[in-house]
Amino acid sequence: MKNSCILSLIGLVFLSLVGCQRNENIVFDQYQSTNGQWEKKDVKTFVYKVSDTTDTYTMSMNIRANKDYPYNNMYVIFKLYQPNMTVQIDTLQYQMADVNGELLGVGFSDVKESKLAVKEGFVFPESGTYKFTLEHAVRALGEIKGDEYLPGISEVGLSIEKETN
Repeated sequence: MKNSCILSLIGLVFLSLVGCQRNENIVFDQYQSTNGQWEKKDVKTFVYKVSDTTDTYTMSMNIRANKDYPYNNMYVIFKLYQPNMTVQIDTLQYQMADVNGELLGVGFSDVKESKLAVKEGFVFPESGTYKFTLEHAVRALGEIKGDEYLPGISEVGLSIEKETN
């Protein structure tokens, strides 16, 4: 009995350590809180200093949402500000829930995390400081004006991952 408890404890510690290992290809990973709802005017801004202009990267928006999120999808305006003052703007749509309204993503609790690709195969054209912004552009069906508050969104993040060949 005592040996099985010790073995179980060792196994639990091992799984915890393995589960906490960081993906070495992730070069940037940051989250910002929304206090439970993402306000339209709360544009999330991330800054990353680039030195590598040869490798390709995937940029992903990471959303932590709960059952209070009222829609099956999400529209986001993504802006990439380059050091030379060039701005790339993309309006993106993501599926957030299935046809039954169940949130997609990973997580064992009410909170689900979705990793949504923003740019894939991206090569930074020059070294320097890049700024990225994320702004929600969600509106109810048939409405012209966007939602001022997006309930159920607890955090918005951005990750940049070096692609492997």
